[in-house]
Amino acid sequence: MDKLPKVAFPVLFAVIVGIIIITKSVKTIDSGHAGVLYQLGGGVDPNSEPLGEGINFVAPWNSVIDYEVRQQELPEKMSVLSSNGLDIKLDASVLYQPDYKNLSKLHKEKGREYVSRVLQPAIRSAARSVVGRYTPEQLYSSKRDAIQDEIFEETKKIVESQYIQLNNILIRDVTLPPTIKDAIERKLKQEQESLEYEFRLVTAAKEAEKVIIEAQGKADANKILSASLTDKILQDKGIEATVKLSESNNSKVVVIGSGDSGMPIILGNQ
Repeated sequence: MDKLPKVAFPVLFAVIVGIIIITKSVKTIDSGHAGVLYQLGGGVDPNSEPLGEGINFVAPWNSVIDYEVRQQELPEKMSVLSSNGLDIKLDASVLYQPDYKNLSKLHKEKGREYVSRVLQPAIRSAARSVVGRYTPEQLYSSKRDAIQDEIFEETKKIVESQYIQLNNILIRDVTLPPTIKDAIERKLKQEQESLEYEFRLVTAAKEAEKVIIEAQGKADANKILSASLTDKILQDKGIEATVKLSESNNSKVVVIGSGDSGMPIILGNQ
């Protein structure tokens, strides 16, 4: 070391300092994440663009706040009141992500705790407002999809101006008080049985109507046929049948005179 020129020490020191500065200046952003630049002495510029994925070079005295910008899921269990004051429990999944273009504003105004500060209160407020319009029976059966959509729309109105992108809200389960649930299920079962009984009555009435129509049709046909069969027509039909019978090779008949009706009397081979 004594043989090294004195100029080598400053150079070596500068190289070491340079390596440290470069190392501190390189910020790597993971896939699905973005960074907000915090400048020493100036803080976060709300109008600055977020740092994208990959390697980013920043001044070593500045820092980068990392945010996940992919869609994320927030499980949320809420206790709300129905229109008649009964306690209803909702189990929901909230799909959201920060507004990428306004990430710096989000950090400046809300911070990294934006979910607990903005999103959760907005969801709970919307759920209380929406569920309060419906009865337990509607919540349990026919209106679940409508309630889900309404909670989504009301929450979206609250958070979209606060740099949060709300993608969807899914209601996984609606839990009613046991006594109310049992009463609703009994009522629904009775309504179903009533509908089935009405269906059977309508079906039976239609079948009866069909039988009546068919019987009336047959009666009308017989009436028309009877009116058209005169004595002359019957006599002609009898003569035709006698001629055909006499021409048959498999029968032996004797035709003599005629009966009271004018038809020939046929004697078989017995």
